[in-house]
Amino acid sequence: MILKETLRNIIRTQRESLDLAEANIEREAIKQINVEIPFTIVLSGVRRCGKSTLLKQLMKKAKDFYYFSFDDIRTVNFEVEDFQRLDEIFLEEYGKKNYYFFDEIQNIPKWELFVRTLLDKKKYVVITGSNASLLSKELGTRLTGRHLRFELFPFSFNEFLLLMNKKHNIESFEEYFTNGGFPEYLKYKKSTILQELLNDVLNRDIAIRHKLRNLKSLREMALYLLTNVGKEFSYNNLKKTFNLGSTNSAISFVSYFEDSYLLFTIPKFDYSLKKQLVNPKKVYSIDNGLTNTNSSSFSQDKGKMLENLVFVNLRKRYRDIFYFQEKGECDFVIKEGAKITKAVQVCFDLNEDNRDREIGGLLEALEKFNLKDGLILTYKQDDELSINNKKIKVLSVWKWLGEGVF
Repeated sequence: MILKETLRNIIRTQRESLDLAEANIEREAIKQINVEIPFTIVLSGVRRCGKSTLLKQLMKKAKDFYYFSFDDIRTVNFEVEDFQRLDEIFLEEYGKKNYYFFDEIQNIPKWELFVRTLLDKKKYVVITGSNASLLSKELGTRLTGRHLRFELFPFSFNEFLLLMNKKHNIESFEEYFTNGGFPEYLKYKKSTILQELLNDVLNRDIAIRHKLRNLKSLREMALYLLTNVGKEFSYNNLKKTFNLGSTNSAISFVSYFEDSYLLFTIPKFDYSLKKQLVNPKKVYSIDNGLTNTNSSSFSQDKGKMLENLVFVNLRKRYRDIFYFQEKGECDFVIKEGAKITKAVQVCFDLNEDNRDREIGGLLEALEKFNLKDGLILTYKQDDELSINNKKIKVLSVWKWLGEGVF
């Protein structure tokens, strides 16, 4: 529990330091969000990707609001009983308001009880959080059917262009391809920013939260997976590689990485759910810049990093993404409803040496799922092909990103 005057001081200092003017690059996600609906708006995503900035942009729309950040070391002793005191101080300090904005509320156990109370009072609530499963668990209990969730990622290519005041061309894309989309890193170009970000995710979002002692293996596995984006892995091999006690430990570590939005995994497509679970998965990183600054192999495999960038942009729109592998391989097939609707191949440079393999893998997926056309994304090549009554569009990723993800 926190003393009332201490809580009052935290509220005052947080509000005084809240600079809405600095949130000047409007995030693309804001177009989808309406704060004037009777649902809790949930903004989730990896640390430092811009959730707080988006929160400020939504505050500008609301105008009159209460604000509190739980990502503040002074709130370490905050308990569920303190929410009532918090609300009392809000009223005393700022008068009656209808909008509540909470940053990193997941840090407080049973926070959903207070949010539910606010909704019952016809208040509008916007919250942010950095842990997918914690938010899902609590939203699925007290707030079922009463929340809308929006995932936020590091800056898109178009947001990067606005931030850096650059034109939409291959030169700008080369910088984005290497540096990624974390806004602070783009501004200051200090590798330590993304190295410390990784440390914060591993220590604060994972190790402390899950009371882990084996920090060495946790960090080594994270670096291993970041270094091997676009490649297959199995939990059994992770167990052996990092001398873990059981396969369950490897499964838990990977789930923690995914919950904190550090990494994503996709399964091999199979109509059998059981086979999907046991087949090797592929891993992808939240951001190329994060991988680049925490790995030594970036320059050695630009093809995989291009694949990583494509995956992240597909993941912003689609949840059911698989890789397809039979005789050949197609990097991504996308499921919408009960059907596979799209097939995407990624190839850094389409040439005579790899043409048959890349096109063949895509064609096999198109035939398998009865699709009329497919897409090959490259670094800077554009073409159109017609093979076996299938249309294949070859498009450079920087143009594809400029046009918006299909």
